[in-house]
Amino acid sequence: MIKIEHATKKFGQKVAVNDISFEIPSGCITGFIGPNGAGKTTTIHMITGVLSADQGVITLNGINIKDQPIEAKKQFALVPDSPDLFLRLTGREYANFMADIYRVEPELRKERLESLIKEFHLENDFDSQISSYSHGMRQKAMIIAALVCDPSIWILDEPMTGLDPESSYLLKKKMKEHAASGKSVFFSTHVLEVAEKLCDKIVMISDGSIKYDGTLEHLKEEHANESLEDIFLEVVRHA
Repeated sequence: MIKIEHATKKFGQKVAVNDISFEIPSGCITGFIGPNGAGKTTTIHMITGVLSADQGVITLNGINIKDQPIEAKKQFALVPDSPDLFLRLTGREYANFMADIYRVEPELRKERLESLIKEFHLENDFDSQISSYSHGMRQKAMIIAALVCDPSIWILDEPMTGLDPESSYLLKKKMKEHAASGKSVFFSTHVLEVAEKLCDKIVMISDGSIKYDGTLEHLKEEHANESLEDIFLEVVRHA
């Protein structure tokens, strides 16, 4: 579970995120939706400790990210919005590096890793440098490294970008399985159809403020006979 209470982040005079509060509960998939520049990535960076909130409190499974950063970071795995990281490492070296940080036991690590490499069809490339990968292959390497660690919270920033349809389907399946086991999945997306089919709950953000926090069913009840795209545009413009 993630809890954000009155979090604010400024860059100079610009307020990127303004006094936001919401929860990402255990046992469900929560989608984080908003236009470009809305504050999604800034919020994710505050949750994960990449950025410090100027005000407010953020806890992961009850652990304050500001007061206990190491313990809080043990609670989640992050798939960032850019896969262009650790390019001189091979995919296997990067995955093992992440597994070392999370102290995944060698036998369990090997079992998970070999299964994921096969499922994401990287058998022939995982021992090559990430710099030689296509964008989609880099994205799959980041996903594999996060999944092999398997902490209770998954945080994914636009995780479907660059994935082929089969890999996208596989990731969505694993997100559902993770949530079904009582754990938390929080992901940002621009693709409303993905959110509609995948999410138990959605949080909409625009101009650094939360515009909606609840289920899709409730949102659709409030906007009968409208498409999700129409609802989204109406909420972010007028809420």
